[in-house]
Amino acid sequence: MKVLVTGGAGFIGSALIRFLVQQTDVFVINLDKLTYAATPEALDAVRGSDRYRFEAVDICDRTAVERVFEQYHPDAIMHLAAESHVDRSIDGPEACVQTNVVGTFVLLEASRHYLKRQSAMERSRFRFHHISTDEVFGDLAPDALPFTEASPYSPSSPYAATKAASDHLVRAWGRTYGVPVVLSNCSNNYGPFQYPEKLIPLTIFNALRGEPLPLYGRGDQIRDWLHVDDHAKALFRILSQGQVGETYLVGGQSERTNLEVVEAICDHLQLRLPRPHGYRQLIRFVDDRPGHDRRYAVSPSEALTALGWSRQYTFESGIRQTVDWYVDNREWLYGSGADGSRQGAGGSG
Repeated sequence: MKVLVTGGAGFIGSALIRFLVQQTDVFVINLDKLTYAATPEALDAVRGSDRYRFEAVDICDRTAVERVFEQYHPDAIMHLAAESHVDRSIDGPEACVQTNVVGTFVLLEASRHYLKRQSAMERSRFRFHHISTDEVFGDLAPDALPFTEASPYSPSSPYAATKAASDHLVRAWGRTYGVPVVLSNCSNNYGPFQYPEKLIPLTIFNALRGEPLPLYGRGDQIRDWLHVDDHAKALFRILSQGQVGETYLVGGQSERTNLEVVEAICDHLQLRLPRPHGYRQLIRFVDDRPGHDRRYAVSPSEALTALGWSRQYTFESGIRQTVDWYVDNREWLYGSGADGSRQGAGGSG
């Protein structure tokens, strides 16, 4: 099975590729244009595999994308490439529109025309797996039940709006053109190799340097946290066993306020690297960002659990593993390009 992974040098994409190469017999083609948030080092473990290839391609470049399809003849595409940082989408929304909307359109069109040239058996085997976010559903009331596949879309940020648009495009190409699509929406991811502009790695980065740990508002925004390795396993289950046209929700069942997340990081850092007066004293509350959603929460869909998937990490075990990894890999963390200037207190992972 040949799988084309877009955004495979990103945080979730690289975790997915490591899983596919190391724990399955899938042949992986990694298509990534290597933006600021790419983590090529996250793929060192698979770079020498004869089942891994890398193509430096922008998903908005239709000619290059079509060339990759013709060269490798993939059996499936797992589309993760996206501009995913909410703060950056507010500062400059055009990049989100180009990558998340136009890029998805280019991939869908390339898939549609590619399938026209395949046999009936090859068309029936092909899958276009679109990986999205729970942020498309918008704000969730504190006492409301978690999002489901039937939840209406109500995105708040330019990032969430462009991901919602890409979801709609994928469903439309499935219904109108018969592209065999499957979708998944995940909650906030965390784990090793995450670029330090997101809440968890940025908090660790600043704490290790004794710098302030900024939190929007009072840090009472609630997110559901999913370890990236659990997510990677779910994505493969969805690709290999999921039903065409189905949407799967992937959640960690680990709702925490941002303040609780930061405090958990501080407490584990104190065990690993004791600091006089501890790390919690570094927490600083800052002005909230525009349109900041109060809560996101998803429970794994029944369709996903029916495929035999369940999380392996609790929040407690996952955050310990994650903090330990960053502490043990401080050279990568400090060399990742982070400057500690972004808040990192709300975007999805």
